[in-house]
Amino acid sequence: MTQKNIVNPDIITREPFPASKKVYIRGKIFKDIRVPMREISLTNGEKLRVYDTSGVYTDQSVEIDVEKGITPIRKEWIEERGDTEEYKGRVVSPRDNGYAKEEDLNRAVAGSKGLYRTPRRAKSGKNVTQLYYARRGIITPEMEFVAIRENQNLEMTKEYLSDMERENRLKGVSFGANLPEIITPEFVRKEIAEGRAVLPVNINHPEVEPMIIGRNFLVKVNANIGNSATSSSIEEEVEKMVWATRWGADTVMDLSTGKNIHTTRDWILRNSPVPIGTVPIYQALEKVKGVAEDLSWEIFRDTLIEQAEQGVDYFTIHAGLLLHHVPMTAKRVTGIVSRGGSIMAKWMIAHHKENFLNTHFEEICEIMKTYDITFSLGDGLRPGSIADANDEAQFAELKELGRLTEIAWKHDVQTLIEGPGHVPMHLIKENMEKQLEYCHEAPFYTLGPLVTDIAPGYDHFTSGIGAAMIGWYGCAMLCYVTPKEHLGLPDRDDVKEGLITYKLSAHTADIAKGHPGARARDDAMSRARFEFRWVDQFNIGLDPERAREFHDEELPTESAKVAHFCSMCGPKFCSMKITQEVRDYADSLNTDIETAKQKGMNEMSKTFKERGGEVYIEVEE
Repeated sequence: MTQKNIVNPDIITREPFPASKKVYIRGKIFKDIRVPMREISLTNGEKLRVYDTSGVYTDQSVEIDVEKGITPIRKEWIEERGDTEEYKGRVVSPRDNGYAKEEDLNRAVAGSKGLYRTPRRAKSGKNVTQLYYARRGIITPEMEFVAIRENQNLEMTKEYLSDMERENRLKGVSFGANLPEIITPEFVRKEIAEGRAVLPVNINHPEVEPMIIGRNFLVKVNANIGNSATSSSIEEEVEKMVWATRWGADTVMDLSTGKNIHTTRDWILRNSPVPIGTVPIYQALEKVKGVAEDLSWEIFRDTLIEQAEQGVDYFTIHAGLLLHHVPMTAKRVTGIVSRGGSIMAKWMIAHHKENFLNTHFEEICEIMKTYDITFSLGDGLRPGSIADANDEAQFAELKELGRLTEIAWKHDVQTLIEGPGHVPMHLIKENMEKQLEYCHEAPFYTLGPLVTDIAPGYDHFTSGIGAAMIGWYGCAMLCYVTPKEHLGLPDRDDVKEGLITYKLSAHTADIAKGHPGARARDDAMSRARFEFRWVDQFNIGLDPERAREFHDEELPTESAKVAHFCSMCGPKFCSMKITQEVRDYADSLNTDIETAKQKGMNEMSKTFKERGGEVYIEVEE
């Protein structure tokens, strides 16, 4: 098998968005930092800068060879700290890719030789986590990077914040979040040090562009991808990762099962500009041919180290599900729906022993801090239907996750908490409040939640509603749901649909909680809309292609792009056109709008009286 047969670089999406270019903001503390943003050129001469997760793939000045990987921008930062070392690492075995024979392994890894990296680890006695540095008052390049990134378009933000009447009227409700007008590197350091935020950056993933997850920052979105035993290929998964980051995925979880798991992960990590998460128990299960009872701590530990050396940034670990929790699910409508949760429940029942992820948790912490991997403590007992929301089992596990968080923090390991699931709207706030209480304000990361169970094929909508609400209440990251949820593996169109839905959920949550600058893009859109700058309306939006496509269905000509109406109201009934005419009338009188309106009313009143004061009059022929 040749390299070209593994991944065809021609299928990787590289086109920039319309009227957009990649720009980079330099660091002030660390001069070599270049923080990427997308700059949209508007037809009125303004430049709008927006948060950009697409990496170098939308930078036309950069050549990319997916068979070698993208530039490791953090390599020198990691080396200069002097607390890590290269080492030989474990030997990749056929079992890592789901095979039994060496020749099968050779076929699986053909084409990926250029992606191999000598792994790094912390030197003996050293801790290399961002939490460790933050607690010792150290601002790292990664911290300054995310501070610059979070501020987005500072100048435009200042312009909007200067209108005090508007700001007071639209001020968000933060539910206890601390949202400074300017995010500084010191603020980032403090939030990480106190456990309220995580910066997931494995030292073996130097290609990643640092980002931060915490309720005092922009709400983030995760996209799940992954091959399966029945469909998908390495080529498709690499493009799916690139496609996901194009449409706003802040992180990507590789949930691959079946063959070539290890090799697929190599391709994704070496080419990913965003943090990559996994659920290691999935691969461990593959190594025992899918028999949960045959799992062991030794197999799981080996899988952790395998993925740590490759560069996985965060692990979902279902360590909070305990043996005595399992009977609590007996009366549930949908039982245990988490794949990881069901695997560990089956193992515990078969052996009648406590969850080995829990009993070996401190050993897992030792591995995590050796590579700076972030915990994403899994919700193995999340509700799979609104009928099971907020039950005894769900909250019993959440309390245990809080206990484990304190252990992880003792080791200076960064920690996220995963949450539901399926929750009706009136119970969402309780989820957020209990998570903050039980888990000591560690960042919350939820799937949805779905607020109703009646819409297969539309669960990106049902979950997007819940996601917006819990994001407003304080959830730090939302795991997207696609139209294929509960039905099948998503393709690229499903990935885009899910991400656009969830970027809307995250953005509306940022506005509602009052994140400074979150509304800048909305205000830019409103101005373009009022001034009939159609092309700007397309380009400011999350999906310029669809916006233009819908507009052009009825008004396809270029002249329609400057028309002062759309096909909905037509030229005579456009409210914005009429409003502009009122303003023009006021300008012609050299007065303000209210005075002009009153003058017009007085003139009409005079005309009414002159015509005899009758309500109905004859129409002149």
